[in-house]
Amino acid sequence: MSMSMSMSMSMNPTALALIIFSTCCSAAESKAGESPADHLPPHIRQATSFGERADWSHDGKKILFLSKTFGDAMELDLGTGRIRNLTAHYPHHGYARALYLANGDVLLSGPEQFDPKDIHEARVQCWLYVLDKSFAKPAVALGTKCSEGPAVSRKRMHIAWTHVAAEYPNEMAAGSSRMQHADVVFENGKVKLANQQLIIDSRDLPFKCTMETQNFRPPEERELTFSAYGYQGTDVAGIDLVTKKVTNYSNSPGQYDEPEGIFPDGQYTLVECDKQNLKGSNHVDIWKLKLDGSGAYERLTYFSDYPGYKASNPVVSDDGKFIAFQMAQSRDSAGVGHGIFVFDIEKAKEAKR
Repeated sequence: MSMSMSMSMSMNPTALALIIFSTCCSAAESKAGESPADHLPPHIRQATSFGERADWSHDGKKILFLSKTFGDAMELDLGTGRIRNLTAHYPHHGYARALYLANGDVLLSGPEQFDPKDIHEARVQCWLYVLDKSFAKPAVALGTKCSEGPAVSRKRMHIAWTHVAAEYPNEMAAGSSRMQHADVVFENGKVKLANQQLIIDSRDLPFKCTMETQNFRPPEERELTFSAYGYQGTDVAGIDLVTKKVTNYSNSPGQYDEPEGIFPDGQYTLVECDKQNLKGSNHVDIWKLKLDGSGAYERLTYFSDYPGYKASNPVVSDDGKFIAFQMAQSRDSAGVGHGIFVFDIEKAKEAKR
């Protein structure tokens, strides 16, 4: 037995805890003033120096992202490094979300008006639009508001989204939210929503929270994952679209767990999580959660180990080989990002072997 091990075993538990705490503090202090972008492991590379809220093209060759919150939709060609602005050809008030639809068109969410002195109002009062994949026409409104992010099927022209009472105060009870889904169809050359149905009203949940749609769970897409904001800090939940059964997958009181991108086999979801520090949503990193109710987590990024930074908004490529995510600062509002990064899953596995 080594001397250090012997001392640890005989040491007063309080003294040992203080030593461990001191060591952790020293490690954090050594990274103060540094950026995680300057200390990337071999399996992570920086793809852009700006931007936020990435989404993979279906062939994995391009990444769709926003230039900024209430900015333009941009598309990065990973092969050439070329970035194209998809929404500069028509006037708009900026977008808060941009996601590929199954046919290659882009689903956008953005306000009809924007007051820089009241950004919160613009964020709450967003509407859904479809941008034709020719990127030669203005986006077309779908006629419904959307709170935060919509969920988009990777296999069919189908979406889900959330309303909150602030968007429809005459229809909804104060403090409530509701999720719905519908098909995106084309009739006489015009795009619209069809077969719209209510998924669930927050008042019918087994716990109190504000909902946000996240992902249709592959491969069957029978279940929808959603964020349960405000419940136990925020939890990862799912609802069976047929039976309406709700499952709490993270169930971690006092911990921030927000589901983001889902793996193509449907067995895991990525989560913005503060499990490593319990400091809340401004200090998250990316974790992988098994969707079997076990609560089994695996930490994937370590950006929050650098004071003032976090990693957020991850999404998985359709082949399950890569994750795109963003770097952000802890003082930023949710969703704000400062560059898109690509995580090579196979390289990360090899590094652990």
